[in-house]
Amino acid sequence: FRARGIDPAATERCLASFHQPESERPEDTLQRLQRTLPHDSSVMNLREIVALAGDTPAAGRVRIDLSLARGLSYYTGAIMEISVAQLAGSLGGGGRYDGLVGMFLGRDIPACGFSFGLERIIVVMTERNMFPNAVARTGIDVLVTIWNHETRDEALRLARELRGSGLRVDVYPEADKLAKQFKYASARNAPF
Repeated sequence: FRARGIDPAATERCLASFHQPESERPEDTLQRLQRTLPHDSSVMNLREIVALAGDTPAAGRVRIDLSLARGLSYYTGAIMEISVAQLAGSLGGGGRYDGLVGMFLGRDIPACGFSFGLERIIVVMTERNMFPNAVARTGIDVLVTIWNHETRDEALRLARELRGSGLRVDVYPEADKLAKQFKYASARNAPF
C-alpha cells in the first residue's frame, strides 16, 4: 500500500476490516461494512444476497468472508465459495461477471456462474457415508460398450434408454478392445 502512496492510517483501517471473528453473523459483518462504506453498492448487493438466502435452507450457513479472493479478473460483483468443515479448500466457487459475456457479444449481459469440484464432492460424500447402500454396494447394472467411433452416438442413445427404464448404466469412455471393456465391466460389477 505504501508503494502506491496510500495513507498508512487508511491502510490500517482497510486491513483491520478483514479481521473478523469466525462466528460473526453476516448481518454483523454488513453493519460493520456499512459504517466504513455507507453508500457502497457492493455492500448493498451483499445485503440483498444475505436477505435472499435468509428464506432458504442455506440461511444459517451463509458467512461473509472479507478475505476471500478468487483468481480471475473478470468478476464484477460478489464472489462465493462452498466449503465443508474439515476439508481444505472449497467444493466450488464462482461469482458475478457481467463483462465476461460482453467480451464475446460486444455488450454487457448480467451473468453469474459457479463451478463444482466433482471429485471433492465424491470424497466428502464417501467419507460421510452419504451414498445410498444400493449405489455403494452394487455398482452398475449395465456397461454399454463402444465398438468404434461410428457407434459412439448409438451407444449413448442406448444408455439413455436403459437409464430411462431405471437401470444404472455406464458407457465405456472410448472405442477400445472388447476384452479391456469387459474387464472394466467386471471391475464395476456389471452383470450385463
